Amino acid sequence: MTYQETITYLYNSAPLFQNIGQGAYKEGLSNTHALDTHFGHPHRKFRTLHVAGTNGKGSCSHTLAAVLQSAGYKVGLYTSPHLVDFRERIRVNGQMIDEQFVIDFVAHHRSFFEPLHPSFFELTTAMAFHYFAQQEVDVAVIEVGLGGRLDCTNIISPDLTIITNISFDHVGFLGDTLAKIASEKAGIIKPHTPVIIGEHNEETRPVFEAEAASKQAPITFAQDTPLYIKKESDTDHDIYYATPCGHLRAQLRGYCQEKNVNTLLHAIGVLIDAGYNISREAVHEGFAHVCQLTGLMGRWQQLNDTPRLICDTGHNIGGFQYIVPQLLAQPCRELRIVFGMVNDKDINAVLALMPRHATYYFTQASVARALPCHELQALASKHGLLGTTYPTVAEATRAALTEADKEDFIYVGGSSFIVADLLSDWHDIKSE
Repeated sequence: MTYQETITYLYNSAPLFQNIGQGAYKEGLSNTHALDTHFGHPHRKFRTLHVAGTNGKGSCSHTLAAVLQSAGYKVGLYTSPHLVDFRERIRVNGQMIDEQFVIDFVAHHRSFFEPLHPSFFELTTAMAFHYFAQQEVDVAVIEVGLGGRLDCTNIISPDLTIITNISFDHVGFLGDTLAKIASEKAGIIKPHTPVIIGEHNEETRPVFEAEAASKQAPITFAQDTPLYIKKESDTDHDIYYATPCGHLRAQLRGYCQEKNVNTLLHAIGVLIDAGYNISREAVHEGFAHVCQLTGLMGRWQQLNDTPRLICDTGHNIGGFQYIVPQLLAQPCRELRIVFGMVNDKDINAVLALMPRHATYYFTQASVARALPCHELQALASKHGLLGTTYPTVAEATRAALTEADKEDFIYVGGSSFIVADLLSDWHDIKSE
């Protein structure tokens, strides 16, 4: 099979969560352990860092990887979902997994894994660990897929565990209270392994404290000790933080990144205490060039100058609590929002936050979970949000660009998959 045929095979033979949601989720780790045994326990051949949380875990994972790369380590990075190319999920020093490795992985091992009927994420996790072992990485940053306790990444024994924050998302799997969700994510805490909690509240803190105590795991609540002061910048392109590492220039500009910076500074301190050789220069380089070093996309990413067009993968109430104030702070003549969501989110809670004075372009991503744009428009109208529907993200974005004045601001988001469609079609959209 060619690479594209192999990817099509994977999508068709193993349920893909981003396409079908709950039907792709397989509870338990039996398939994971079977795959791990088949490949000779590859995750034991390199050091790992484990990152969970409702929001921010992708940005934290990429930034950690960028800092470690800058410090001279050979770094594996496993994240999800991908935006344009499946291979984004599995990287070594920022370079995507080789197409030939993906082809050979399926060709050589399908006779073993097909009878197991693994989920797409189970199979992808096994591929990542196998690839990292073959590439002889020094350390791999592993992002949890969903939850934590029963996530198939949870077979690793990391040097450090990070849980960024807890808010409502995937409540059908993880529970309908913050304490229940925290309990699932706390399932990645390992015996005698340091754990950093980025943000907490009165519901979640006792859950983390109890789990850490039961595992005798040293726990740090980063929120209790801010290690940064945000500095005003001359332009929106330069965000600075005064930190124990000096003045950091941060490439990631979303409002939510402030909390991530604090979490990461605590994490870096723990890693240094654990023997990692991370210089101040490596920290500066990682924060300043995370996108170039790791290939990170879709985090308050600017694609166009006049009019300014920004896309962001925020997709739940926790994310939009930061996105909406940042939208309202943009200096512009008119705010235009290309917007779509998937059908298993708390859509009304997000719509209740969205700016009423904006012009909306309601659309839908090219995945089965996408909420049809006409249904989204109807829900939005109940919140005073008015606009026109478009069947694709490309058509919605073209309309926004055509109607926009050069002093307008265009935001594209609501779902990772809206951003994925935008990035996939951006060259064609821009060239028209």
